[in-house]
Amino acid sequence: MRNRVLIVEDEPLIAMMLEDFLDALGYAGGGMADCAADALPLIAAGEIDCAIVDVNLRNGEKSWAIADALAGAGIPFVFATGGGDEAIADPYRDRPRLMKPFTIDDVARALGELGG
Repeated sequence: MRNRVLIVEDEPLIAMMLEDFLDALGYAGGGMADCAADALPLIAAGEIDCAIVDVNLRNGEKSWAIADALAGAGIPFVFATGGGDEAIADPYRDRPRLMKPFTIDDVARALGELGG
């Protein structure tokens, strides 16, 4: 099981809900971030097993630098998005998705796709 899950989400209520869902599903926290500047050091530290990454972050920031860092480190991740295929950049369209709004069952399914 991939226990330590990094949450990258700029909406505090969604981030807290995800944290609660992960706890209920038996996952450990791997940190929380709301932008690339906060997420990249957590990825570099290497203490996460997988990640849930919101596509659209605060101030119009996209999560592509985070996705690049995760992919480069070999850390599996799922995108959280309310958009369709067009919301995901080309190199990442094959990644699992967690469509907003989501339930705890959706989170379990998405992490299951990562092997967690």
